[in-house]
Amino acid sequence: MQLIYLDNNATTMVAPEVKAAMLPWLEQHYGNPSSAYSFARSVSEAIEQARSQVASLIGAKPSEIVFTSCGTESDNTAIASALSANPMKKHIITTMVEHPAVFKYCALMETRGYKVSYLPVDSFGRLNVNDLHAVISPIDTALVSVMFANNETGVLFPIKDIGRLLRGQGIIFHSDAVQAAGKIPINVKELNLDMLSLSGHKLHAPKGIGALYVREGLPYQPLIIGGHQENGRRAGTENVASIVGLGVACQLAERLISEEAAYLAKLRNKIEDVLLRDCPGNMVNGDRDNRLPNTTNLSFEYVDGEAILMMLDMQNICVSTGSACSSGSSEPSRILSAMNVPPTAIHGSLRLSLSRYNTESEIDTALNAITTVVKKLRAISPFV
Repeated sequence: MQLIYLDNNATTMVAPEVKAAMLPWLEQHYGNPSSAYSFARSVSEAIEQARSQVASLIGAKPSEIVFTSCGTESDNTAIASALSANPMKKHIITTMVEHPAVFKYCALMETRGYKVSYLPVDSFGRLNVNDLHAVISPIDTALVSVMFANNETGVLFPIKDIGRLLRGQGIIFHSDAVQAAGKIPINVKELNLDMLSLSGHKLHAPKGIGALYVREGLPYQPLIIGGHQENGRRAGTENVASIVGLGVACQLAERLISEEAAYLAKLRNKIEDVLLRDCPGNMVNGDRDNRLPNTTNLSFEYVDGEAILMMLDMQNICVSTGSACSSGSSEPSRILSAMNVPPTAIHGSLRLSLSRYNTESEIDTALNAITTVVKKLRAISPFV
């Protein structure tokens, strides 16, 4: 059976253009970029070109981009560096619906004497900036870390409003933009961001490569200590081929961002319209007006989401019940719980996340399969 892959918030296929760009740096140009001879200088130049491509996607300067191994490392580095820059401040503000890379790191900081304020969201997954304003302490708040877009629902957060609120207060502002980068326009200068995290495998680059934007002039403490790589900001020999791949992926995303967003929103809306019509007893989780164009999260009442997933898997259709980083847990989604999704629906949630490589024909096939599976499971559910 043909694979129908609808879990692009978990990971994406490597774009053919990205793969082609990477191959020379795996085969002919394998020098260590830290070496002094010309064979290595070309490798170093390729890294700098990629740095410019990543910077361009988010409106940054090339010198403000630090290459990392992934989004999690970028998030951890941002938090650790912000706290190190303000050692007398012991207050962190984040949200109840952050990715585990932020949420669990903040929880760890609580065990080390920090106070963490976890901001709530409403039933649509939206953050109220007034809640943030109410807990800010200009004297003690070291960091505000708020995701750009939620990985399970796609809901966008008011990053511009937060940046405006924090301007001039001496509080570092970080955003995990792993799900948003390459899907919607981002300009870190206009948003007053101090740090921003992104990850290659969410935008058609390979796994194992990420980046962290660090505003010029911001006090910074590396998480990984050793050699002088990344201008002393991240030790370790560079993952050259993947860095090149990330650069090309960012260049592609920047070029296609408007066209791709319109295409994916059309497919996403079709999914919701058909399933809401043909599968009574379901709901869309999250704000349908202010979200990523590629993501939908639906709950089917009195049906188990894991059962839907397994039955679709038997038809070679890949969807998710939530974040890939939380898929080992049998607990209900922390994000949907924070949104007060009803108990009858929270275990029956599915996340479908699209990419430019999905076709309308694939969506039609998946919709027929989902409708059939949900009706079959609901017919045998003891709760209906």
